[in-house]
Amino acid sequence: MSHEHSHHLDNPDESGPPPNIEVIGTVPGAPQIPDGAEAMTLLVTLPPSSPGAPPHRHSGPAYGYVVKGAIVFELEGEPERVVHAGGTFWEPGGDVIHYQDGNHLTDEESAFVVTMFCAPGQPMLTVVEQDELEARKHLRAQHGERP
Repeated sequence: MSHEHSHHLDNPDESGPPPNIEVIGTVPGAPQIPDGAEAMTLLVTLPPSSPGAPPHRHSGPAYGYVVKGAIVFELEGEPERVVHAGGTFWEPGGDVIHYQDGNHLTDEESAFVVTMFCAPGQPMLTVVEQDELEARKHLRAQHGERP
């Protein structure tokens, strides 16, 4: 994060303690949300060793939080990384290919919650065909199998 965020809410009308609010992730700059977009929040549970969805793209931005386990996350132009429980991930949507979102663990489930903004009349997820993956392989930061 570029700067610290802290939140504390005092409510003089309540007799119990106030909530504790902790920022766990931010996205710098304003994301481009398609006009008339539908926001949708999903819980994705990945069995052990699940590769997740095939390479795909979303029509709008997506922001996620890993609830348990660890996922392998890779976007076009960025090296793959492992996001552990409590971590967040972001993708801008549009033309960017989302290569990986699989379970990094071989012996446990992993799960994440993701909120996506889908452009009207477009599917939430569009699988990228093999010929396009081949034509764009020079845009992929890292090639090969996951660690």
